[in-house]
Amino acid sequence: MTSPHNLEGKHALVTGASSGLGWQFALTLARAGAKVTLAARRTEKLEALAKEIAAFDGRALPVRMDVTDVSSIHEALSAAETEMGPVNILVNNSGVSAQCRAEKVTEEDFDYVMDTNGKGAFFVAQAVGQSMIRHGQGGKIINIASVAAKRVLKQSVTYCMSKAAVEHMTHALADEWGRYNIQVNCINPGYIVTELNSFYWETESGKRLISKLPGRRVGTPDKLDGALLLLAGPGSDFMTGSSLEVDDGMTAQGF
Repeated sequence: MTSPHNLEGKHALVTGASSGLGWQFALTLARAGAKVTLAARRTEKLEALAKEIAAFDGRALPVRMDVTDVSSIHEALSAAETEMGPVNILVNNSGVSAQCRAEKVTEEDFDYVMDTNGKGAFFVAQAVGQSMIRHGQGGKIINIASVAAKRVLKQSVTYCMSKAAVEHMTHALADEWGRYNIQVNCINPGYIVTELNSFYWETESGKRLISKLPGRRVGTPDKLDGALLLLAGPGSDFMTGSSLEVDDGMTAQGF
């Protein structure tokens, strides 16, 4: 019997692959046998990741993609599919945040978060969805939202709004694209340690926050591997429009 996590012969596109969760997602998919296109604005980081994947005989293609620029999305996808074949799996991961009290949010702050997390996530999903429909083989779209899609994170109103939009977009695309055998699902991570936030968890306020979490801990990027491999593989063939909370109980804890 074939392993539900065997992705041999599949082509996965991971956005925001130059650091943090995207880096881990790309490694995990490559280890499961997928060819992986690594997309981000910082291509020098992608080259390093491609070498890491090549070291275990994986295949990875770095491409520059700015998800806030629709022409950049289409150019990157075209380059990826020319080199690696049609995309079967999208991990729609690019995201940014800007902590600020609601009364202090500027138009620039708002556009910065929404252009990447909302507009960017949609147009990446649309471009890959168009390709999947055209090729007629179905596929998997995995949107990376956040625990913030369902509960409030303090001083993060634009981030919360954007991630709620990503989760609801997941439902809408699942409804529209089910007829094409495209499964569209969503992962809502809780607090995960990455290179961008690792310093915070050592501060007094970071430690205070950890003490209030259900498990009194924060996760590492590999804690999302199980959910990722489920949604990327045949184990999710009858799942679409689902959101998987991987948050150590934060959503259950409520507000």
